[in-house]
Amino acid sequence: MDFTLPRRRFARAAVAGLALTGLLSACGGSGSGDPGASGDSGPVTLTFWGWANGHGAVVKAFNASHRDIKLKYAKVTDQLAMQKQLTNAVKAGNAPCLVQNTAEYVTTLVSQGVLADITPYVGSAKDRFNAGAWAGAGVQGKVYGVPTGSAPAFTILRTDIFRKYGLKPPATWDDFIAAGKVLKKHGIRITNYAGEDPSTLEVLAMQAGAHWYAIDGNAWRVNFQDSGTLKAAKVIQQIIDNGLNSSLSFADYAAVQRHYDNGRTATRQISTWQMAGMVQNFTKSNGRWALSPWPAFTGEPARTPAGTNQSGGLTLVTDQCEHPKQAAAAALWMSTDRGPVSTMASPETGNGVMPALADAASYAEKSLSPKLLGKNYRPGKKVVTDSLDTVTTDWTFGPNWTAMFTELQTGWAKVLNKQQKVTDLLAHMQKWTVADLKSRGISVKN
Repeated sequence: MDFTLPRRRFARAAVAGLALTGLLSACGGSGSGDPGASGDSGPVTLTFWGWANGHGAVVKAFNASHRDIKLKYAKVTDQLAMQKQLTNAVKAGNAPCLVQNTAEYVTTLVSQGVLADITPYVGSAKDRFNAGAWAGAGVQGKVYGVPTGSAPAFTILRTDIFRKYGLKPPATWDDFIAAGKVLKKHGIRITNYAGEDPSTLEVLAMQAGAHWYAIDGNAWRVNFQDSGTLKAAKVIQQIIDNGLNSSLSFADYAAVQRHYDNGRTATRQISTWQMAGMVQNFTKSNGRWALSPWPAFTGEPARTPAGTNQSGGLTLVTDQCEHPKQAAAAALWMSTDRGPVSTMASPETGNGVMPALADAASYAEKSLSPKLLGKNYRPGKKVVTDSLDTVTTDWTFGPNWTAMFTELQTGWAKVLNKQQKVTDLLAHMQKWTVADLKSRGISVKN
């Protein structure tokens, strides 16, 4: 499973409670501003940082259709590079006006005073977006960006391999493990766990109903050992103990893609946007892939995690932008005008992210690739649209999510190397996260 590099996840999840921390900085767009902004005599030029395929075409279309606002696009390598470059730019006082980012970072960025409150400019557009995606753009009722994508989640699998060994698409995680054991006998792994990517643990916990962070009155509650998380841990531990996973790092993303293309790994749990990389890199297996629903926990109804998205996620407006109103208008246009939405929804012209619009079903077919799926292309649309109705909406990102996830990455690598169990990592994360929040002066209830 691979939900991070070269991007992160976008969750249809709530982010709340920053004012409780005492760390919330005043935000009003009064910083030193975007270095590319012009004066009153001409159009306002706003720098936009992003990494997603398709942004260049969207910016070109925006500039062709707008006289008073112009965008200057700067491509960043990936999500991790974005976090580093944005941090450095903020410290130097020359942050871009607009940045591509994802929901799990909003709470942290607001607490650091990085983002501008753009509620007055986009608040009235709330009903144009699905509720979960809109929630990811805000903190305590204030909006800091415009959603760009939602996250249908499903399995994509090699039909020829499953057919050859008499396997059916796994309906449950028990089925998934059983299929993995069969495939292992033939030198094939059923999934890939990258050592730097613990999002597998996050999204399975989310699916199982876990809540790592929650608001309780004027404090946070932290629970990395609730029943949902332990249920997810059990599935992951079985996969690792039985050697059913590959362990390829995303540091060489092309190599990971070749592994799938060559039939060495047979499934991925993904969202629509991840198919873009498959389309761009596959040379052997096009037409042999099909979609099936995300595996359920045995005896439970379908429920898919909100943590895959992460590609585009949000277009955020920084506090150092001198023209937050114009920046908000540009972000809103990129997320609602049919032209750019269609461009970004396609895995061939964009990054294949399902739009965050309230009614995104009409884009489901466009987000899929006939080249990749072959005769399974049209049946795939139903899998995607059904998934949209089962996405988790009750996940909360904590105010130290960035630091927490970094710590989780270190422990996850040890889990994959069989130096510790998943439950050992969870026990560590419980203690570490509570201590980290308290060290930041944030109230925590145990």
